[in-house]
Amino acid sequence: MTKSTGEPRVVVSRNGPYLVSGSVPMARQTIVPDREGGSERWRESHPFPEQPSYALCRCGHSANKPFCDGTHKKVGFDGTETASREPYRAQAELTEGAALALSDAQVLCAFARFCDPNGQVWNQVERTDEAEVRTAFVRQVNNCPSGRLVASDRATGKPIEHHLPVSIGVIEDPPEGVSGPLWLRGGIPVIAADGFAYEVRNRVTLCRCGASKNKPFCDGSHAAVKFNDGAVGALATP
Repeated sequence: MTKSTGEPRVVVSRNGPYLVSGSVPMARQTIVPDREGGSERWRESHPFPEQPSYALCRCGHSANKPFCDGTHKKVGFDGTETASREPYRAQAELTEGAALALSDAQVLCAFARFCDPNGQVWNQVERTDEAEVRTAFVRQVNNCPSGRLVASDRATGKPIEHHLPVSIGVIEDPPEGVSGPLWLRGGIPVIAADGFAYEVRNRVTLCRCGASKNKPFCDGSHAAVKFNDGAVGALATP
């Protein structure tokens, strides 16, 4: 690998991998279910060796996942970016609750399902004047890796975002038996193949199965195509 300089960022190469620079740490992030099978929390494990720069597979066919091995050329991968370039607020619908509000850009859903427990966040927002409900609501919304969901203070309009270290999570989803997207955390810039800079956000998920209809972002297609990078089974909760 060549030496990386400058701030962390991810560049989407044309019909090729994600080019990561800026010495961004990376580790597995596994969905841990509750007793009912709902998504409860994240478990971080298996950090990858630190590198100043690296290339991550986005066609889904590399034999060295999550890293690129050049297979995108052999399979004729079409990585055309189709995602909206509008800022999040322009894509999201707002639901105002008792004390907090919920913004929801459904097109960004990565099917992590942290929104479902405790009666679903769309119902919880109406009761955010209750301390216990509010705590669960904020936790569940912030566990949404794609940033589809954002909680905000209704009075000020200020987003309530938990601190995330600048890092990349390789998502594994044992409850569904699939491997998920790449979770960009802590505000890592994403640059399109044509040089366009997507809005920088605290939580973003990038497709790595190759099947998303919202490239470069994940749209949950990994679940439909049963994408498996070979690690998900070993990371299942006993």
